[in-house]
Amino acid sequence: MSELSITTIPSTLRLIRTVLLGCLLAVLLQIIPTMTAQAADDLRSVIVADPYLEMRTGPGRGYPIFNVVDRGEEIDIVMQRTQWYLVRAADGKEGWVDRAQMELTFQPDGDRLSFAKPGVEEFTNARWEVGLLTGDFDGANIISVYGGYSLNPNVSVELWGSQILGNFSNGWMGSVNVVHEIWPEWRVSPFFTLGAGVIHTKPKSTIVVSQDRTDEIGHVGVGIRAYVARRFLLRAEFKSYVVFTSRDENEEIEEWKVGFAFFF
Repeated sequence: MSELSITTIPSTLRLIRTVLLGCLLAVLLQIIPTMTAQAADDLRSVIVADPYLEMRTGPGRGYPIFNVVDRGEEIDIVMQRTQWYLVRAADGKEGWVDRAQMELTFQPDGDRLSFAKPGVEEFTNARWEVGLLTGDFDGANIISVYGGYSLNPNVSVELWGSQILGNFSNGWMGSVNVVHEIWPEWRVSPFFTLGAGVIHTKPKSTIVVSQDRTDEIGHVGVGIRAYVARRFLLRAEFKSYVVFTSRDENEEIEEWKVGFAFFF
């Protein structure tokens, strides 16, 4: 982009590759023990106390009821999505049950199982996250959307798409990021991020004919995720990019963004 500052970085590629390799190793060390522990964990089991429990094909009242579990039968809780729970019946059938029905079940020892409304604990343990952020990309306006999946409470993988709007050029950017949270249980949780992707630049110049460019990018960054209420969070972050151009000179770009996200 014609607005971007250009800096010569002789050993940038070597440095970025070393950092990427180190972070990939750190991520693997986080994921492997977590996956092993999750595989060993038993699912939570509850017993139906109502005359019957209705299982739907999806997490919503618009999905049809396809199976009914009778009173006294045991079900396993597989996962939660907003106000709905994926459960597994004794015959192996899996379906979705709303929170109201789940609150009428009890544990095998006779105690009630708490189905509290979304809070900080759900914020920490959420698997999915989608959000919208806006900010500054080296003097240009940027609007970004992203979706993320949490591999464990500390590590998540995100897919980003951004639209860049500048005075002299426009463009778009896509990237895949790895995010690491040191204290995921905190209400305001700091994180580090590392990623790579592509950026496409289209100059606006009408006097001098300029060609569109598509280049590879790499970045490192820091930020915070702050729990707001229910299933919403505030997110703010700063990233430092390196654009690997086809020339002998690479470009360094700084970006900051802030916005809201929804977790489930």
